[in-house]
Amino acid sequence: MKNLLLATLLLGGNFAAFAQTSTAETAAVKQTITTFFDGMRRGDSTMVRSTLAPGAVFQVIANREGKIQVQTEKVAGFLKSVGTPHKEVYDERITFEQVLIDANLASVWTPYQFYIGSTFSHCGYNSFQLVKLAEGWKIVHIIDTRRKEKCK
Repeated sequence: MKNLLLATLLLGGNFAAFAQTSTAETAAVKQTITTFFDGMRRGDSTMVRSTLAPGAVFQVIANREGKIQVQTEKVAGFLKSVGTPHKEVYDERITFEQVLIDANLASVWTPYQFYIGSTFSHCGYNSFQLVKLAEGWKIVHIIDTRRKEKCK
């Protein structure tokens, strides 16, 4: 029984060590997301693209006539929208509520408010999945909610 308890404690300690992350890794993950939104505000699709992993997926959870749907958005369409000159700044204001990292995988939860220029458009939550590639942390998946009321 003592051996079983000792083995459990040793293995549990090893799993905990894998889940620990450094402040530098957390900062690097946050910087990738910050660069994504800085690029969006600047209308710089190249800057936004630099934060994305190959094959990145964008999705939104939508409520259409009382039915919840998951809609996939084309990344190329998003980049074109960001990079096409527009009068008002696309300004998504986020706060980092939770950043989880294990090895080369990060999951980030951010409430947001989206403005077109100074006009409020909508709010919700983003869930980002990032992977650490040779070039650094890259966004592989974004899914979000969107609403106009009950904003944080």
